[in-house]
Amino acid sequence: MNIVVSMKQTFDTEATITLSNGKINSAGVELVVNPYDEFALEEALKLKEAAGEGEVVLVSVGGEGVAKALRTGLATGADRAVLIDDPALADADEWAVAVALAKAIEQIEYDVILAGRMAIDDGSSQVAVRLADALGLPSVTSVLKLDVDGKKATATKEIDGGTEDIEVALPAVFTAQKGLNEPRLPSMAGIMKSKKKEIKSVTLAELGFSADDLLPKTNIQEFSLPSPRAGGHIVDGEPADAAKELARLLREEAKVI
Repeated sequence: MNIVVSMKQTFDTEATITLSNGKINSAGVELVVNPYDEFALEEALKLKEAAGEGEVVLVSVGGEGVAKALRTGLATGADRAVLIDDPALADADEWAVAVALAKAIEQIEYDVILAGRMAIDDGSSQVAVRLADALGLPSVTSVLKLDVDGKKATATKEIDGGTEDIEVALPAVFTAQKGLNEPRLPSMAGIMKSKKKEIKSVTLAELGFSADDLLPKTNIQEFSLPSPRAGGHIVDGEPADAAKELARLLREEAKVI
C-alpha cells in the first residue's frame, strides 16, 4: 500500500496573529504541522501497517522552513518527502499549489492520497479537492473512518447533522477530519532515523513549469482582524415590553432583522 500525504506548515494554534500594512506578520511566530494533516499522516501509517508493505511519501510546497515540518512527519513514520521549493510559489493560491502538487505526485506510485480537511491558517479547504481534480481522481472529504479493501475504499464522512458512507475505487483522495484517529508522536528512534530519510527538493522548472504557468488566479488585497466583541446587553422590564425593546435593538442597532 503506497500512500501520499499532502502536508502544510501553519502557525501554531496558540499563536497571536498580528497585522502589518494589511499583511499577516509572521515574525516570531512558531510554525507547526497543520493539525488536520497530522490525522492524515496517522491514517497513512495505519494503512501501510495494515497492508504490511508499501511506503508513505509526504509532499509539500514551501521554502527551507517547511523542511522542518516534513522532518517531523518523517520522524513520525513517513518514509520520504518531496518539497516543491520555488520562490515563484511564494504568493501561490490554492489552484497553483494544487497543480504543482499534482505534477509532483504524478511521479510517485500511489494507491491513496490523504490530506487534512483544511489548513487552520486560511481554512479554505480547497487544495485537496483541487488536487483530486487535477489528477482526475475521486475525492471524499471530512473523513471520520476509512476502510481499504483491495482496489476500493469505504469512507464515512461528516455531513451536516450526521455521517454518510461512500464507496470509491482507488486511487482516490481523502481528507481527514478530527476524530479519524489519534495521531502518534515521534519517538526518539524515529527522530534519529528521520535524519537519514530523504527530503527531495524540486523546482517548478524540474516539474516542467515556468513561473508564468502558475500565476495565481486569485489575489488577497488585504487582511483585517475582526472587530472586538462588544459586551452583552441586558433588557429589563416586563416580558412584553422587554420583547419589544429586544426587537428594536436587533432591528435598529444590531441590524440583523
